[in-house]
Amino acid sequence: MEAETAPERGALVYDPGTQRVGEYRDTTGPYAMLRPVGGGREWQADPERIRPATADERLAAALKAANRRSEKAL
Repeated sequence: MEAETAPERGALVYDPGTQRVGEYRDTTGPYAMLRPVGGGREWQADPERIRPATADERLAAALKAANRRSEKAL
């Protein structure tokens, strides 16, 4: 994605470099900063390669986050 088409902050995007869905935070230097759905450590992604997450990808990421929360509660 080019800088002028950067997603809105908080939008869920797919990073093919890590094969993960993340919440778009901002662009820093040459990188898009993404955060795991449900929280966690941010990672850097190539802004030219990220794309909006599909409905299936968003659902899978939300389910993974819910499972992490329930495992911590045990």
